[in-house]
Amino acid sequence: MEMTNANSLTRESAIQTVQDEVMLNAAYIDGKWMTIEAPATDTADADSYDSNHDSSYDLYDSNSGTIIATTRLCTKAQVEMAVNAASMAYPSWSQTDVSVRASYLNAIAETMEQQFDKLVGLSVLNNGKPIEEAKIDVSDAIACYRYYANIITEQATWLEVPTSESGIRLLKTYAPVGICALIVPWNFPMVTTAWKLAPALAAGCTVLLKPSEVTLLPELMLGNILSAIKLPKGVVNILPGAAEVGAAMTCHPLIDKISFTGSNAVGEKVMSQAAKGIKDISLELGGKSAIVVCADADIDHACDLIIGGIFTNAGQICSATSRLLVHESIAQSLFDTLKVKAESLQIGDGFDTDTQMGPLVSEQQLNQVKKYFDIATAENLICLTGGEVLNRQGYFAMPTIYTNVPVTSQLWTEEVFGPVLVSQTFTDHAEAIALANDSQFALAASIVSADEKAAVEMALQIQAGHIWINEQQIVLPDSGWGGFKQSGIGRELGVDGLSAYQKSKHVLLSH
Repeated sequence: MEMTNANSLTRESAIQTVQDEVMLNAAYIDGKWMTIEAPATDTADADSYDSNHDSSYDLYDSNSGTIIATTRLCTKAQVEMAVNAASMAYPSWSQTDVSVRASYLNAIAETMEQQFDKLVGLSVLNNGKPIEEAKIDVSDAIACYRYYANIITEQATWLEVPTSESGIRLLKTYAPVGICALIVPWNFPMVTTAWKLAPALAAGCTVLLKPSEVTLLPELMLGNILSAIKLPKGVVNILPGAAEVGAAMTCHPLIDKISFTGSNAVGEKVMSQAAKGIKDISLELGGKSAIVVCADADIDHACDLIIGGIFTNAGQICSATSRLLVHESIAQSLFDTLKVKAESLQIGDGFDTDTQMGPLVSEQQLNQVKKYFDIATAENLICLTGGEVLNRQGYFAMPTIYTNVPVTSQLWTEEVFGPVLVSQTFTDHAEAIALANDSQFALAASIVSADEKAAVEMALQIQAGHIWINEQQIVLPDSGWGGFKQSGIGRELGVDGLSAYQKSKHVLLSH
């Protein structure tokens, strides 16, 4: 991607972008920014606001724990306005030619590319990602919009379906599912938004998008981009808000589909809310993915894959390979190497170009990880390295590895969502597969082996929606993303991701 200048990725430049370009205290509704007014203090007007609604919300620099900016969050009132706007826009947008929709998707990608450094800077500032990780995120989001621009133009308008009856013709086409509520998490701002928004727009849906209130800064830039490309008003509405906004969206009778990425606890609530009105639903939830290192694996390469799978984004990844399964014959050698590599990771400020692992996103998430450190101590787990939060400004935890962890441990069974790796040894492939599958989650897995054929055979038996063999966790726009068991319902990305926002229609004709 083109860089604007050598000093474009600094904390100072990111803060300047916030001051100059990020629309705080506002929601993007019906093609324009609308100010979120502070709650009225008089009794008559206060009824339009939720009693628990706080008019102000602080956005933090997770590298330092300091406040970047203070904004206001939406209430149900803005949700109602956004639903009305999306409803008004739907008849026209749903019938727009696919080439026109594709042109808008490409325009989003092009404008994001022009704003590349600013988006990267806001992600580092508000999310804590190291610069190189933030660059990958913005690049992935751009690629996703372009991918769906291409795929929608390649999809046939009508398909003739063979029938068993002579004299009958059967035609198949695809229609948008309707008005969609998209709820995205804080760990990959812009990326998970693109995963949902690009196929929804490609399919002809109109959208209410709720980014996480924790990482609003890079997400709010999208409203400026949509205005710049002159996307028809009401097609996309952006509602910065907390749980009450998500609930208002998922419960609204005019919403046809909900796509949610987040925790299982919230996912269950979303699913329950979607049941009323029989809404279409996609859920991308938790994971406790395994990485299997076979006896013939190259130890140095295996350790790099292990570290990438658990310490990227400080472990705040739903697909993080947080359970290490290593063949007993190489376990000691691998742990010796892994310890050295983990302890050599440069932990620090995301704007420092030497940083390899940044902070956790918030104080709340840091406390969550610390809770599991305390559990590990109570369970007498063997800590190879780490096991502590860092005594410094910001929300930093040490890269942590526990060995010989019982499969009954909370750290083995529960999603920590932090830089915490638990490990076990195995004696043969059958035991490794059984251990990998012994989880309520089944989102992803990795296999490291010199024998590709054997690795593929293992992959066919491991319960997971996405499996890497001898590769880092690269996710392509072409590949469907989603899991089995309690890791969710449905798929994102790829052709499956477009299908999630479409319904098939059949027309029967006589010859």
